[in-house]
Amino acid sequence: MESLRSNALEPTRSELAGLAGTARLLRLLPVYGLPLLTLALILFFSLILPDTFPTLLNLRAVLGEKAVIALLSLAAMIPMMTGRIDLTVGYGIVIWHVLAISLQTVYGLHWSVAVLIVLAGGCLLGLINGLLVEVAQIDSFIATLGTGTLIYAAALWHTEGRQVIGLLPPAFTALYTTQLFGLPIAAFYVLAIAVALWLVSDYLPIGRYLYAIGANSRAAELNGIRTRRFVIGAFVASGLIGALAGVVLAAKLRIGQASVGLEFLLPALVGAFLGSTTIKPGRVNVWGTIIGVIILAVGISGIQQMGGAFYVEPLFNGATLLVAIGIAGYAQRRRGSVRHARRPTVKS
Repeated sequence: MESLRSNALEPTRSELAGLAGTARLLRLLPVYGLPLLTLALILFFSLILPDTFPTLLNLRAVLGEKAVIALLSLAAMIPMMTGRIDLTVGYGIVIWHVLAISLQTVYGLHWSVAVLIVLAGGCLLGLINGLLVEVAQIDSFIATLGTGTLIYAAALWHTEGRQVIGLLPPAFTALYTTQLFGLPIAAFYVLAIAVALWLVSDYLPIGRYLYAIGANSRAAELNGIRTRRFVIGAFVASGLIGALAGVVLAAKLRIGQASVGLEFLLPALVGAFLGSTTIKPGRVNVWGTIIGVIILAVGISGIQQMGGAFYVEPLFNGATLLVAIGIAGYAQRRRGSVRHARRPTVKS
């Protein structure tokens, strides 16, 4: 089975040791290029918008607004580690935020019970997706598009096209309104999940198994990895984090509406795809995904403060997705050439 290092494009210490200064910087550029671009954008907008951009108020707004997208990007990243895609991260948040509110306002459940039911629903949706992909052998794009459309229809049926409104307990809305160290608590949810996923993906065997399945599912299976079990588990984890994002969105909006949520699908996928182009180019990774979401947030916030039109955000997200997929495709081809170059030659 190929090691993780052989599946990545980040230079090894031995490769860097033999390079001169300029060549070493060029070799490291794909790894740290996106973080450097993010810092350059922050500096640029801070210079031309000194009164509004580099402020604590703007930082709070960006962290609060983009926390849901960051959670969905991390959710989408997990199946991507196995070479699958989960489109229900965008569809699921529609029904999860509606359900979190209606369980309290319509059915009178305690907010903690409502949250547990929503999280269990997310796990069940992930389990169904995993079974469709691994047992029914349906392509993950088609399977999750189908289940996503079904749950979106269920949200429309449940709400009958109307808003779900009612009095929510302060303890529930505090899931979004609370601040720690002057920053929105939603940002700390993202940080906690990112750290947990980073530890699992980089330091535990399960992370190596997921990457190995994504690199070559058949080879992983021949090496004793239970691919079906790990892929289904990846979809369940994705469903759980997606449901958590729905709870956070419900605490933020305080109303349930079936027309709200689908707009998160594209930026969530963009964040995950961008994540595969940095830090560990050639494969999705946690901190690359976070950097991808941050550069989207910085770019859109700066452009909007400069007076950008209402269509700037989807335009920026769509263009960035195309660029990200293009870079990811190049990275995949480059990975193949690097792996070929690293393969030891057999002397006759």
